[in-house]
Amino acid sequence: MRAPTVLLSGLLMLAPGTDAVLAQAPAPTSTGVSVSAFSSDLMQLYREARLEDPRVLASFAQAQAGQEHQREAMGALLPQVSLNAGSNRINQENDLVRQSFDSERYSLVLRQYLYNKASWENYQKFKSLARQSESEALEAQAEATVELAQRYFTALAAEDELELVRAERRTTQKSLDRVNALYEKQLAPITDQLDLKARVDGLAAQELDAQNQVSVSREALAEIVGRPVKEKLSRIRDDVHLGVSAQSLETWVRQGIVQNPVIKANQSAVEAAGAALRSGEGGHYPTLSLALSAQQSNEGYNNSLTPRTDSYVAGVDLEVPLYSGGSTSARVRGLYQDQIVAEQQLELNRRRVVKEITSAYLTANSSGEKISASRNALASAQLSTVAAEKALTYGMVSAVDVLTSVRNEFRARRDLLKTQYDFVTHVFTLNRWAGNPPAESVESVNAWLSPGSASRNFAHP
Repeated sequence: MRAPTVLLSGLLMLAPGTDAVLAQAPAPTSTGVSVSAFSSDLMQLYREARLEDPRVLASFAQAQAGQEHQREAMGALLPQVSLNAGSNRINQENDLVRQSFDSERYSLVLRQYLYNKASWENYQKFKSLARQSESEALEAQAEATVELAQRYFTALAAEDELELVRAERRTTQKSLDRVNALYEKQLAPITDQLDLKARVDGLAAQELDAQNQVSVSREALAEIVGRPVKEKLSRIRDDVHLGVSAQSLETWVRQGIVQNPVIKANQSAVEAAGAALRSGEGGHYPTLSLALSAQQSNEGYNNSLTPRTDSYVAGVDLEVPLYSGGSTSARVRGLYQDQIVAEQQLELNRRRVVKEITSAYLTANSSGEKISASRNALASAQLSTVAAEKALTYGMVSAVDVLTSVRNEFRARRDLLKTQYDFVTHVFTLNRWAGNPPAESVESVNAWLSPGSASRNFAHP
């Protein structure tokens, strides 16, 4: 059974239409559709970001470059064929002869290594580096997806905060209107009236800050997607049950150790360092190569003119290194230290993966349990606000008591929404460090969203 996952793959969302107006009609009629009429969910933005996020594009280019470097290293192991041609004008003079002639020379040479330890291990190094680049590309994709999700839910949280401030302001204004009516009848003290008015004015100032935060969070999304994000964003459904899979923490950790792209990249780096060390040691080994050549020339010894001659040569060359001033040994010692660095980096990231998975797992579980408690707290706060408002009408409580109840209710709303968004981002983080494919992770979380949902209605009944 698959663990819930969270992340990327794919493209394309509905392109927003432009507003058109029929000028010939008596009353102008819009035939276009405003961008705000569309909605986007996390999967749609993920698909766009996959093709627009510079970090993702750069990582894939880096992986492709790694493949080409591997192919380049393999080329040194394959036959090397060269064609040479030359033409000379020769003038010769001596006591007996004075002549001028044109000479021509053509040759075809094929050389193939039969044994070259350094080149073979160099090819193995670049094979490992190519795998490392692929893993690093997957890690960059996973990291970019987590950031996209964080910015997506930050934008939703900013819009929620704006609606909460507006709803709290409206609710507080209603309480102020009741107190004003009671004050005119001399049934409420002026301090209640002033407290409520101060709160209404304070909420008006908060609304300006909330509006600015909405714009800032949308711009943060636009940075990743590569275009302005003006459409509505799908929200978490009220009927969805948010929870991590039944897998144990130990299972998640084992999965992360095996699948996490950071660890895979480090493992490939260790393999590449080992191959580089063996390639350096290959500088002490002899090389053996086969050489085949064919030559055609009419130029003889000492640039003399001879009949055209065709030569065919097959040979085996053996080269044995004897002394290079100690540079080969020094290079081997340096490569050995590079291997130790790669091994320690692998161990460092293995510990980090365990820590990140453990932290994300425990925090996500805690957030999931907190969601139920937050919903109960909100329900209780709503009942308390209704009771306080009715009691105010009968003069049983003061306006300050109502104000406190309203504040508690909207604080409970904020806590619930924040807990939901925190839970989702922790699930993304857990799936990232566990090595689950980004596209599957995004798809699983996207199923929790309500398509085409509008802004929440936080108006108090």
